[in-house]
Amino acid sequence: MIVFGLVSSIFDLLTFAALLLLFGAGEATFQTTWFVVSLLTEVGVVLVLRTQGPAWRSRPSALLLWATGAAAVLALAVPFFGAGSRLFGFVPLSPMEMGTAVGIVVA
Repeated sequence: MIVFGLVSSIFDLLTFAALLLLFGAGEATFQTTWFVVSLLTEVGVVLVLRTQGPAWRSRPSALLLWATGAAAVLALAVPFFGAGSRLFGFVPLSPMEMGTAVGIVVA
């Protein structure tokens, strides 16, 4: 558990650095990107924690795979929902910002 917390902190710092240093992100962009990264990370955690063995050796059920895929697509789409995204203070992300967010999660 300590290792997971340490790795999580490293990627949090990486996300902060990318948002502030690479993109000069304002509050709305920071909030939007943080939402996307957090939700995608949680989707990954669900897929890893569902089994006691290595996650890559155990195939998830079709329902779990569908549900996590839908959650990932929703996380990527929410910033572009117009009035719905403005309710949460989200703004559309540029392709570079979205790609960086996805890259951090994949890493």
